[in-house]
Amino acid sequence: MASTENEMSFLEHLEVLRWTLVRAFSAIVICAIALFFCKTWLFDTIVLAPKNGDFLTYGLFCKLSHAIGLGDKLCMAEIPLTLQSITMSGQFSTHILVSFIGGFIIAFPVIIFEIWRFLKPGLKKTEQQLAKGLVFYSSLLFITGVLFGYFLIAPLSVQFLGSYQVSASVANQISLNSFITTVTTVTLASGLVFQLPIVIYFLAKLGIVTPAFLRKYRKHALVIVLILSAVITPPDITSQILVALPILLLYELSIIIAKKIQA
Repeated sequence: MASTENEMSFLEHLEVLRWTLVRAFSAIVICAIALFFCKTWLFDTIVLAPKNGDFLTYGLFCKLSHAIGLGDKLCMAEIPLTLQSITMSGQFSTHILVSFIGGFIIAFPVIIFEIWRFLKPGLKKTEQQLAKGLVFYSSLLFITGVLFGYFLIAPLSVQFLGSYQVSASVANQISLNSFITTVTTVTLASGLVFQLPIVIYFLAKLGIVTPAFLRKYRKHALVIVLILSAVITPPDITSQILVALPILLLYELSIIIAKKIQA
């Protein structure tokens, strides 16, 4: 246990926390500024790409459809989607928003590292050993989740919502803000959802969650995941399974992690 001489006062802790937040936010800002000046690549190649018929995911789905004998069932038709900005500052504010979201995604490993560096002095050596690799695994899960959201959930959502009509007499005229919000929210949310094993790890360490608890509510989790996948994907069982499966695997991984913590 640390001696009294080495213990920090409350104000000293606040000062360390302040600099932690400053460094984390600075990393986001630096990455956001870099992305801001890469406007054409950021929007045409990345953010707006899921609306194009030649997007990677659509081609892979079509190949998969033919490979498993479904013909063109999973092939996505090109959506005649024209985005519009209806406010004077709409495109500029969207440019700033997307740059900051991209900055957060790129700077995520730095943010986790800063959080870890702030928490580390308050942990015992055994706890530090148990949490070893936190930055790497958390970053890996986050990036995997972001890629999963961007290449799977976002294009499926764009395809379904962009082409859905209650009547042939009602045309879809999508605002830029609506499209950007859909793509960025789904992508970022997927990255955060993939942090589930990390969250379970710490909850298990604190004794809040047990393997028995997770097993007990496995069926409830399955129902919730299937409902979510049904909402955000086209109305076919194949797409729903493709979205639900990785999330269910994360849930099972969380049970294994909780079990190892209690062992």
